[in-house]
Amino acid sequence: MTNMIEDLIFLSAPITACALMAGILSYFGNHILSRGIIFIDIAIAQVAALGTMIGLLMGYAEGSFSAQMISLVFTLVIVAAFSLTKFSKQIIPQEVIIGIIYCIALGVALLLAEKVPGSGSFITKSISGNILWVTWRQVLTCFVMFGIILVIHLFFWKRFIRISNFPNRLQYSIGRVRLYDLIFYITFGIVISRAVPIGGIFLVFTLLIAPTATATLFTKKWGKRILWSWIIGIAGSIIGIYMSFILNISNGPAIVCLLGICLFILAFVRLLGKPVR
Repeated sequence: MTNMIEDLIFLSAPITACALMAGILSYFGNHILSRGIIFIDIAIAQVAALGTMIGLLMGYAEGSFSAQMISLVFTLVIVAAFSLTKFSKQIIPQEVIIGIIYCIALGVALLLAEKVPGSGSFITKSISGNILWVTWRQVLTCFVMFGIILVIHLFFWKRFIRISNFPNRLQYSIGRVRLYDLIFYITFGIVISRAVPIGGIFLVFTLLIAPTATATLFTKKWGKRILWSWIIGIAGSIIGIYMSFILNISNGPAIVCLLGICLFILAFVRLLGKPVR
């Protein structure tokens, strides 16, 4: 019992970081799932990682302010461009644009890999993350940043939900939709660029989609979906981190596998239940 308490104290920073990421990503996940643009997260995450790699190529240290700013600029340019590609009559589906962005970002990253010192280690870290060694300073930065973003979204709450609920039928003029989308995707991009260096691309993507998909199996109401996806994300993260620490395995993949397995198990349970309301 004493050892378990000591382990939890040691893991308090990673657990808190996961709770913060699960909370903010669960909220965004409900919007992303409703809009049907599932892979936008992994595309933006790849762009953020590419920005960091370019920072490394320019001679900046990984995790330095300059490298983070380059990553953020790359991310914001892409999400701004994405938010402005919405039209009243969508000729090219936005999912196609997302796929192209991801392929370009991954292709450029692979081309630069041989030029960046220690690129192999960086690529592995960008995919699987390094959440076990997150610092309280990083946790505090995430708390402040995510808190500000949530305040912004509270102000635009109803507008964002209307657009997400009817992604193919514009609820406002195309100009207003683009403005609201610009605000939505810029804040989303900031969250992703902050979360990827901590959790890695796969963990961030899983926390965005898996808990939300699981909650959606049982309820369609926004409030309940956000609450349950947050609970599922936090519970899966805590159990996954503790299991990875005890078993001495990678923490990011452990959480990803745990949440993925839970999703499929609950999906089978859902097949035997009542219709979703």
